[in-house]
Amino acid sequence: MASLSISAIGNIPTGLALGAMTGRLEALPGLFILIPAAIGMRGAIFGALGSRLGTSMHAGLLRFSSDRRGILMQNIYAATLLTFATSLFLAVVARAVTAATGLATISLWDFVVISVIGGVVSGAFVLVVTVWLAWVGSRRGWDLDSVAAPVITFVGDLITLPALFAASYLADLPTITLSVGVASALVCILAGAQAVRTDRPVARRILRESALTLALASVINLLAGTVIEHRIDRFLAFEALLVMLPSFLENAGALGGIVSSRLASKLHMGAIEPRVLPERLAALDISLAAPWSLLNFALTGISAHLVAVALGFASPGAAHMTGIALLAGAMATAGAALVAYLVAIATFRFSLDPDNHGIPAVTSAMDLVGVICVVGAVALIGVS
Repeated sequence: MASLSISAIGNIPTGLALGAMTGRLEALPGLFILIPAAIGMRGAIFGALGSRLGTSMHAGLLRFSSDRRGILMQNIYAATLLTFATSLFLAVVARAVTAATGLATISLWDFVVISVIGGVVSGAFVLVVTVWLAWVGSRRGWDLDSVAAPVITFVGDLITLPALFAASYLADLPTITLSVGVASALVCILAGAQAVRTDRPVARRILRESALTLALASVINLLAGTVIEHRIDRFLAFEALLVMLPSFLENAGALGGIVSSRLASKLHMGAIEPRVLPERLAALDISLAAPWSLLNFALTGISAHLVAVALGFASPGAAHMTGIALLAGAMATAGAALVAYLVAIATFRFSLDPDNHGIPAVTSAMDLVGVICVVGAVALIGVS
């Protein structure tokens, strides 16, 4: 509850940054498609890293050393390569999605520059925070499964949007954009080649199992951005909705991430079985999402309204904002818990590591489902 509450309040600056980006969103058409995907990818890569470190901590295998063959360094190595490779992949697919849906759009090289520069800068910061969190948690006896997902996704949201915003000023500058874009693409291709060739066993398994999951997560996140891009006028009319959106999506993903991490550790430790219907201990973890969601989504809606009004942003009102957050949050939480359980048991049954798949699947699904829930709640409550 403590970590979720921190993330719910702490993500308000991310929403304010998004509300302040309206000028860049208008100047760079199609950019919004990239934003949920880039933010979601930080949570997917480093949330999974936190989940793996939490499982290793429970099993007594985690050692904080610089041994390149150790579990910690192999996890860091894999997360770094995945950051480079997925940043380029996001840029290419974002450009393809905008072309396929007929939206006005910036060029491929604009997408490459913004995605790679913003993604790598924010990824480096989130990596440091994730390792630090595991180190502190190991010394203070924290359950990393209950702490890592909300804190890591919160930090990812907080740093990724400003990084993308800063990188956007390198876009739409013909010579500079092309040069930086080509250099960025080459580095990412080299990182992808290294991921294929690595001989580190733990890193190799992480990279192989994560590649398809993160690719699918990227596409799902880009679809979430597409849903907003097609309705961007509604969100630009009420900037308070933009202020709320990052916190809302982060809370939905964090709730699912906590459930996913706790289930993965219990499956690894043999505390639960991968059954179609959850047994009592698994059902308890799933049910905990309900009271967490009630408090955090109410807090998200009212705090977004108050901060937006204080800064002069348009809002549909406190009642409407709270109602939208609670209604959309209830639907999103049910979806998050369902996805977390199904992915955990399915991957475990096929001898895959649920730590590699659970959080990426949950956070990406919640970005798309969460956006749809917010848009649907806005329509049902009648905000216009």
